[in-house]
Amino acid sequence: MIQDDETELLLRARAVRENAHAPYSGFRVGAAIRGCSGRIFVGCNVENASYPQGTCAEAGALSAMVAAGDRRVGAVAVIADGDIPVPPCGGCRQKLMEFGAGDVVVTMAALNGEISRMTLAELLPGAFGAANLSVTGT
Repeated sequence: MIQDDETELLLRARAVRENAHAPYSGFRVGAAIRGCSGRIFVGCNVENASYPQGTCAEAGALSAMVAAGDRRVGAVAVIADGDIPVPPCGGCRQKLMEFGAGDVVVTMAALNGEISRMTLAELLPGAFGAANLSVTGT
């Protein structure tokens, strides 16, 4: 059974997915992030003819969260076209870890209602983080 918080995140992700700009792939993605403040931030993928210049839905939602002054991810939901739940790409996994703890749950859904859940630590084992930037001795 889906929890109320998860349901709200999935509904917001599904709604913003409709605004995706995906003229090249046709693959629309929506993401919703609940910041630790309790506020929800959404994003959708925005493709560009210069493919590497596009933006993932998760990155858009994180940008909205940071722009609003929130700095910690409490929960994430991602929904995309397709028959199976789609996890965040590798780059977005790293971006999510920058603002979330390993135990943050990422709910992934397909339009047909299939759902999968994983923590950030499960999605990105051995994550690189701020602690890796510490330099000791020279």
